[in-house]
Amino acid sequence: MSDDSPSIEQLRQQIDALDSQMVEILAKRAEVTRQIGIYKSKVGLPVYVPSREAELLATRRQQGEQRGVSPDLVEDILRRVMRESYQTQNEQYVCTNPAVKNIVVIGGAGALGKVFVQMFRRSGYHVSILEKNDWAKAPDMLANAALVIVSVPIAITETIINQLQHLPHDCILADITSIKQKPYQAMMDRHQGPVVGLHPMFGPDVSSLVKQVVVVCHGKQPDAYQWLLEQMKIWGASLYETTAQEHDQAMAFIQVMRHFSSFVYGNHLRQENPDLQQLIALSSPIYRLELAMVGRLFAQDPSLYADIIFNNRDSIELLKRFRDRFDDALTLIESKDKAEFIKQFFMTGSWFGDYAKQCLKDSKKLLLKADDDRTFD
Repeated sequence: MSDDSPSIEQLRQQIDALDSQMVEILAKRAEVTRQIGIYKSKVGLPVYVPSREAELLATRRQQGEQRGVSPDLVEDILRRVMRESYQTQNEQYVCTNPAVKNIVVIGGAGALGKVFVQMFRRSGYHVSILEKNDWAKAPDMLANAALVIVSVPIAITETIINQLQHLPHDCILADITSIKQKPYQAMMDRHQGPVVGLHPMFGPDVSSLVKQVVVVCHGKQPDAYQWLLEQMKIWGASLYETTAQEHDQAMAFIQVMRHFSSFVYGNHLRQENPDLQQLIALSSPIYRLELAMVGRLFAQDPSLYADIIFNNRDSIELLKRFRDRFDDALTLIESKDKAEFIKQFFMTGSWFGDYAKQCLKDSKKLLLKADDDRTFD
């Protein structure tokens, strides 16, 4: 190295200066996105516009390639920045139906109920919260409600719905329960006015509804609750329409089977009692992610997951079939039938089709993020 070459300290100073410039640019960008959020709230534009995001990413990827910067790196950085930008636009939203004078959220003090209470209030609606100790005031609170949302534990949802009285004929009755058929039918039987079943496919820890899925099960008088669906779109949510029966059948796979499998796996670890810290230290990124998803379950409310697993009518037979197939796979190992194992592996890969390749690509991004977050003493 020549004498006039910069020292490592000088190079690090250049890096520090450039990093400082990036922070300043991020601050300026955040201020612009805040102004965009204000504009959107005034004119009624949704927070998340997929076409705009796709256009921005494509343009910056091309620019990165031209400048010798990895397009994937550019996209990773921009996606993280845009996620933060959506939060800066999460302060206020346009109200799609100013005529609505009162919204009542039953269970609005609960974890998920709070999310909807906050979102409605940020949109300018008046929201009342009805909890179990407020039932004496329920007739007065419900008498002028334009929308009533039931956000209570699954086990008591039907009971609460059946106790509802004094609802105005034009009041919308909705639930946000993860089981749909029974609450849906209870609402249809109980209320003569508009009815819609909703299932937010996210937990109470979300920072916004941008890119979050809300399942919609249409009931009575859909025109009357169209403003509610539009309001959720304004919040950035993606709506997926299905029937209550189809919903519960899908949730048996999406929720029940996965949560039950995680429960059994975590319970098995507890009883085998390996050194958890050693498992974490020796694990590959993919195993740490898998272990994190199991551990995440046990950091949450057990009654919620018990309700999800125990109250889905399609779950028991599905779980029994899963158990039988687990035993069948174990038999292959016991009999050392590696050829049959490989045959079934290929058959399952064929069933997944191109989605398996997409999963490989998507999981690679997660693994890189897991590597970035890993620290050593």
